[in-house]
Amino acid sequence: MSRIAIIGGSGFSALAGAPAPAGPGLSTPFGVTSAPIARGSLAGRDVLFLPRHGAGHRIPPHKINYRANIWALKQAGAEYLVALAAVGGIGTAYGPRVLAVPRQVIDYTYGRDQSFHDGEGGAVVHIDFTQPYCETLRAALLRAGQAAGLDPVDGGTYGATQGPRLETAAEVARLERDGCDLVGMTGMPEAALARELGLCYACCAFVVNWAAGKAEGDILMAEIESNLAQCSAGVGRWLAAFVATFDPDAETHRA
Repeated sequence: MSRIAIIGGSGFSALAGAPAPAGPGLSTPFGVTSAPIARGSLAGRDVLFLPRHGAGHRIPPHKINYRANIWALKQAGAEYLVALAAVGGIGTAYGPRVLAVPRQVIDYTYGRDQSFHDGEGGAVVHIDFTQPYCETLRAALLRAGQAAGLDPVDGGTYGATQGPRLETAAEVARLERDGCDLVGMTGMPEAALARELGLCYACCAFVVNWAAGKAEGDILMAEIESNLAQCSAGVGRWLAAFVATFDPDAETHRA
């Protein structure tokens, strides 16, 4: 049974070595997952894979059933969740095609199911979320990125916005004042739900555009797609290096 799972984001609807997820999602007490969980091999080791946007990238960020996805991965045996995220760059060190492992998150989303403990039929649960990402997994991902020759940025704050539209220049200026270095649409409540279930969760972010107002002109989808294609090969090497070297039995979770 694999204890490592990869959550695919934009540009990663399938995983090398695993069949592309097809057919209806899995039924859980919290609804249906984005897609079936694929079981495959990466760097000679078994991994689980779930594309959060579903087959064909059909589910927008605000419509993803994050609770079902995280619950199903836990039930499948996952303990370590590597979340892939295409993001916009805000901080000067986070330009297009930069890879990063963020350390903090600020949640600007609304109307999403944020907890498995919603007060219906059970006690309210307050998790410690001081450090939203698992430091054990962050450190392992950074080591693997260095080994793969990618030099990912260590740290930064991910601002999670509602989507599916991109942000205005004024909104990005606000994010920057709040201390955000990156902006994406899927980082929350995914990270918090993983913490509620005791899973070790970290984010592999890859910058596909400057956020609104941080560069001249409009944000063009052709530019995003080009940068995404360039990032994909590096992220693939990064994941392979991580899976090849990470030993769950030798690790202790450190939130």
